[in-house]
Amino acid sequence: MKNRKVFFWSLTVALGGFLFGFDTAVISGAEQAIQEVWQLSEAWLGFTVAVALYGTVLGALLGGIPSDAIGRKNTLFWIGVLYLVSALGSAVSTNWYLFLFFRFIGGIGVGASSIAAPIYISEVSPAKDRGKMVAMFQFNIVLGILIAYLSNYLLQNVGEGAWRWMLGVEAVPALVFVLLVLLVPKSPRWLVVKKGAIEEARKVLRQINPAMADTELKAIMDSKESDLRQVDKSNLFSPKYRIPVMLAVLFAFFNQVSGINAIIYYAPRIFEMAGLGRDSALLSSAGVGLVNLIFTLLAVNIIDRFGRRKLMLVGSFGLIFTLAMVARFFYMQGGELSQSADGTMVAVYLFIYIAFFAFSQGAVIWVFISEIFPNKVRASGMALGSFTHWIMAAVIANIFPYITATLGGGNTFMIFTVMMVLQLLFVWLLMPETKGVSLEELGQKTKAAEV
Repeated sequence: MKNRKVFFWSLTVALGGFLFGFDTAVISGAEQAIQEVWQLSEAWLGFTVAVALYGTVLGALLGGIPSDAIGRKNTLFWIGVLYLVSALGSAVSTNWYLFLFFRFIGGIGVGASSIAAPIYISEVSPAKDRGKMVAMFQFNIVLGILIAYLSNYLLQNVGEGAWRWMLGVEAVPALVFVLLVLLVPKSPRWLVVKKGAIEEARKVLRQINPAMADTELKAIMDSKESDLRQVDKSNLFSPKYRIPVMLAVLFAFFNQVSGINAIIYYAPRIFEMAGLGRDSALLSSAGVGLVNLIFTLLAVNIIDRFGRRKLMLVGSFGLIFTLAMVARFFYMQGGELSQSADGTMVAVYLFIYIAFFAFSQGAVIWVFISEIFPNKVRASGMALGSFTHWIMAAVIANIFPYITATLGGGNTFMIFTVMMVLQLLFVWLLMPETKGVSLEELGQKTKAAEV
C-alpha cells in the first residue's frame, strides 16, 4: 500500500475490528467463573454468553441508520464509546442484570462496527487495494480474539475476581480507538451521496490518489445522479437489488452455520471436554487464536491477487473435510469426546478447521458484502448482511450446548458439514468475483444483472 494516509485511516478504523474480536472472545475465559458467581443453570449460562450477540443483532439492524445520517466516521466514534462503557461496566457489575446490560451494549457496538468499519474502509481505498484494506478489519478481529485468549490465560490467576480483569482490560484499546478515530477524514462517498459536499469530498479523494481524484469524483456523482433518476426504485428490497441482497444474506448465513462462533465462544470448554486441564484448555484456545491470525494474514495478502471466489472455493473444501472428520470421531466415541487419542485428533482437526475458515469465510465476508451494493444502499445492504450474520451467530451460540447434549456431537458437526457442502454449491454456482473493480462499476453491474 503506497498511500500511507489511506493505510493509517484504514488501520485506525480496523482497530474497531480488534475491539470486535476481543469483545467476542473474552467471555470464553470468564464464562465458567460467571456461572459460579451468579449460580446460573446451563440454559441461563447460554443466554448470558449469547446476550452480547443479541446486542450485535440490534447493532447490525440499526447500524446503517447512523452510518448514513451522521456519517461513517462519527458512527465509529460512538461505537468506540459503547465499547469503553461496556468494558468498564461489565467489569464492575454488582449483579447479573447489570452485567447483561453492559454486555448487551457492547454487542451493539460490535454489530454497528461490522457495518460502519468495512463500509468506511471500502469507500476510501483504491479498487486495486480494496480487498486487502477491508480484510484488515477481519485481521484485526482475529488479532483481537487472539489477544483476548492470551489475556484470559495471563489473568486467570490474579485472584477471585480474575474474570472482572479479563473483561475490564478492553477499556484500554477502546479509549485508544475513540481518540484515533478523531484523526480520520469523513468518507468521500458519504460526503457526495448523503451531504452533497463536493469540495470536501474532492480534498479527501486528492489525499487518496491525486491523479484520479477528479475521475473518481465524477464517477461518484454520476452514480448519485443515476440513483436519483430512479428514486422510485431506491429501496434496498426493490427488485433491482435482489441479487446483492440474496448474495449478502446467503454469504452471512453460511458464515455462521459453519459453526465458527460455537467454537470461538466455547473453545476452553470444548478443549476441556477433549481431556485437557483448565490451564491447557485456555492455552489451547490461544492456539486457536494464533492459527486464526496466521491464516487471516495469509488471506489478507493474497485476496486481491487470487480473488474472493477462489479463496472461498478452497476454504469450502477444507471446512467440509475437517468438520466431517470431527463428526466421524464423535460417532466413533458414541457422541462423546474422551481423553483418548481420538479426542486429541478432534483438537487437531479443529485447528485445521480454523485455518481454512480464516483463509476463506473469515477474510472474505466483510470485503464481499461491502462491495456488492451500490453507493446509495451500501449502508443498508451492509446492515442486512451483518444482521443476518449476527442473528445466526446468536442463535447458534445459544443453542450449541443444547443441541450437542440432545443430538450428540456427531450429528451436530454433521449438520455443520452439510451446510458447508451447500456453501460450496453457492460459491461455485452463484458467487461473482469482485476483485479489482471500482464500487461504482460493481453498482452498474448489479443494475445490469437485473435488467
